[in-house]
Amino acid sequence: MTDAALPLPFDAIGRVVDEHLAELIAFRRDLHAHPELGRGEVRTTAAIADRLESAGIRVRRLRGTGLVADLGATDPVERIALRADIDALPIREATGLDFASGTDGVSHSCGHDVHTTALLGAALALKNEEARLVAAGLGARLVFQPAEELMPGGAEDVVAQDGLVGVDRIFALHCDPNLDAGQVGLRVGPITAAADQVEVVLVGRGGHTSRPHLTQDLTYALAKVVTDVPAVLSRRLDPRAGAALVWGSVHSGGAHNVIPSSGKVGGTLRMLDASIWDGVERLLEEVVHAVVSPYAVHAEVTITKGVPPVVNDAGCIDALTAAVTGAGAFVAPTPQSLGGEDFAWYLTHVPGAMARLGTRTPGGPTYDLHRGDLVVDEAAIPIGARTLAGVVFSAASARSDAERPRRLGIAR
Repeated sequence: MTDAALPLPFDAIGRVVDEHLAELIAFRRDLHAHPELGRGEVRTTAAIADRLESAGIRVRRLRGTGLVADLGATDPVERIALRADIDALPIREATGLDFASGTDGVSHSCGHDVHTTALLGAALALKNEEARLVAAGLGARLVFQPAEELMPGGAEDVVAQDGLVGVDRIFALHCDPNLDAGQVGLRVGPITAAADQVEVVLVGRGGHTSRPHLTQDLTYALAKVVTDVPAVLSRRLDPRAGAALVWGSVHSGGAHNVIPSSGKVGGTLRMLDASIWDGVERLLEEVVHAVVSPYAVHAEVTITKGVPPVVNDAGCIDALTAAVTGAGAFVAPTPQSLGGEDFAWYLTHVPGAMARLGTRTPGGPTYDLHRGDLVVDEAAIPIGARTLAGVVFSAASARSDAERPRRLGIAR
């Protein structure tokens, strides 16, 4: 097969997506109304599997939740994987939408319902073009991944269950409410940051607030952890690493006049530089213990290793550029963010790229991810579906047989 031998069927893909658009929007709204947290996406997995199987697509359910599905040649010369994450967040929805979450305290506040629906649309379009895939010796693997919002995340589950065996490259989209629907953000190199979960637990002698000198004033010490540890890290780490330790939860005590005997604070440590991220745990523990030492409390520091940065391959961004254009959308430059994404773990095995799918209504308000008021312009769904389906062909057409590598297996 040569570069010229594989046409790019963008028009045909677009027609199939448009034919299914009403169904896709209804599917997305159903997912949105029934969100499920990571590794508990039972209904979501069943809904995806049922629709794929009804279209004649081969499905393999993962242990627990999530699934992978294959299209095209059964023993392909090259296999392109497409990934969507399917889990929701423990956030109460505040949109007032007719199809708002019916599960109290849980919502699709990161747009994973959109990612899932876009990949479903891509699957239907690729099924329509399956004969073309087979003739070209191409395979497409659809990865509907659980538990992206958890650490460790569902990408590691997929890899452990051979979800990347035989895959040559992998692509994904992520909603971006800072970009208009109709735009897709692309960037060569790092597009996200490394991210870990951090928890600090303090234990000490409590007592009456009238006699703090007879206690180990744990609440005061916890406040110093909250304020001083990020400040010290900013002076101990190279500022070019872009490190940010931000606390999301603080728990200490339950009465105004009681100094508690325990408390904890939790947050995330993020940074742009993966090389510094690799060795930051020891420094963080040293800083915490130094900060609380004057208060004679005992500190336990737990660091849950999260994800490295997503680093986009240049050739894969070229393929996405062609797919975005073929989808009738516009390529927008996009910066590296401090957000973490477990898609990064796939890229430690195979080359790939993640794009940012614009979800803001042009001229409308700008929302933010991980907020209960996130509203997505559903015009993003067909763009995402066309882009994901199209990149299977544009990625494959970018290489000749001589350039195409042997498929990479992942050790079990």
